[in-house]
Parts: sequence; C-alpha cells; structure tokens
Amino acid sequence: MNIITAPTAPAAIGPYSHAIVQGNLVFASGQIPLDPETMEITGDTIETQTEQVMKNVAAVLAAAGSGLDKILKATVFLASMDDFAGMNAVYEKALAGHKPARSAFQVGRLPKDALVEIECIAVTG
Repeated sequence: MNIITAPTAPAAIGPYSHAIVQGNLVFASGQIPLDPETMEITGDTIETQTEQVMKNVAAVLAAAGSGLDKILKATVFLASMDDFAGMNAVYEKALAGHKPARSAFQVGRLPKDALVEIECIAVTG
C-alpha cells in the first residue's frame, strides 16, 4: 500500500490521505473545491466549484501516476440535486470524452459547505 500526498492539491482537512495506491489501483479521497494555496472554497456556483474539484482530482491522480482518463469509477456528492446538470456539464468537459462508471447523490451537507465533492478509483500507468 502506497500513501499518496499530492503537493499541488489542497492539504487534507482531516485524518486521511489524498489517495492510496494498491497494485495498479488508485483510491482517491473525495475532493471539494478548495484552492490549494488559500484553502478556501473557490466560487459560489456549481460550475465554478466543479471546475476546482476536477483540478484537485487531477492533481491527486497525477501524484499517483494516473490521470482523469484513467478513472474507472467516480462518486459525486452534491449538496442539491438541482445542481446536477451544472456539475455534469463541467465534469463531462473535464473528462474530454472519457466516460467512467459513476454514481451521484444528494447529501445532507458537505465539508466547508461545498456544493460538490468527487472521489474516484482509477488505474495507474
């Protein structure tokens, strides 16, 4: 088991790793729309927040030797399902045609009152 700390992603805000690599699988922790430098939420729309989340996910995956095009399964947590279409448009653009398996849920509340959080499982190499 290899613990991944991504230097260009926001620091973990709890007792967890950015990701764990086991074999050729990357188990990436959920990312919220934190700016890595300020550790503050970026933007107040679902589109802006999803853009930052996808940048953070990409940074974590890169540190693990993977990338957005290597995602096998993503889980999206939304503060409101009313934001699904806005999130989906940004998510689709970020993945540039790659279509991993995915689930999306509305949750009661996200850390720092973010509108969106995304976690994933990817492959390396």
